[in-house]
Amino acid sequence: METAEFIETLDREGRLMAAAAERAGSDADVPGCPGWRVRDLVGHTGAVHRWAASFVAEGHTAPRPIADPPDLDGTALTDWFRAGHRHLVDTLAAAPPDVDCWHFLPAPAPLAFWARRQAHETAVHRFDAESAAAGTPSDVGTEFAADGIDELLRGMHARERSRVRSEKPRVLRVRATDVPDAVWTVRLSGEPPVTERGASADAECEIAGPAGVLYLALWNRRPLPEATGDASLADLWRRTSGVG
Repeated sequence: METAEFIETLDREGRLMAAAAERAGSDADVPGCPGWRVRDLVGHTGAVHRWAASFVAEGHTAPRPIADPPDLDGTALTDWFRAGHRHLVDTLAAAPPDVDCWHFLPAPAPLAFWARRQAHETAVHRFDAESAAAGTPSDVGTEFAADGIDELLRGMHARERSRVRSEKPRVLRVRATDVPDAVWTVRLSGEPPVTERGASADAECEIAGPAGVLYLALWNRRPLPEATGDASLADLWRRTSGVG
């Protein structure tokens, strides 16, 4: 996917999230984020949007902390969220392709990273907001979902903070059944997982399903599809793969 497509997705997902949050109400529980209510979800995502925009808009080349959200609730909170989301979308859309700023995953360019990361951040939390609203959450596009699986496996879980570890080396396969060549080989050990695109080794366990289903399942928003092979490996993922 191109950077412009991620920005378009971010725009749409943020607007859907705000609408869902209003339908749900600030006090509604968020099933995908135990202990959170919708006000926590909206505050967190709005703060992340402003944090991300600051790197691109102000050219910061070192990490900075995410500011706490304001003490707002109800319509005032969703208005604040919408303003920050709009600022992020506009900042990314107007930024030069070669803008130099800090980013925390490998990417062709910082702008490409921030557009992609914030599109997926917002899509997952849009699903959370729609789940809290007790309706049927919107589908995630197939191509976008496959990209998100790739970002999660080869980016987010390649970092030192990933808790997916195994005392002995093990190999997990992840396969999106509705996207050509959307196959990943995840090598587990006492270090952060190492993931390669393709079936590069024999796997003890395979988790397979449509990209949209896998995307939400791997982010722990839906149950994992039934695994083939050693199901304990899929259970290891389920128990340890939460991203904070």
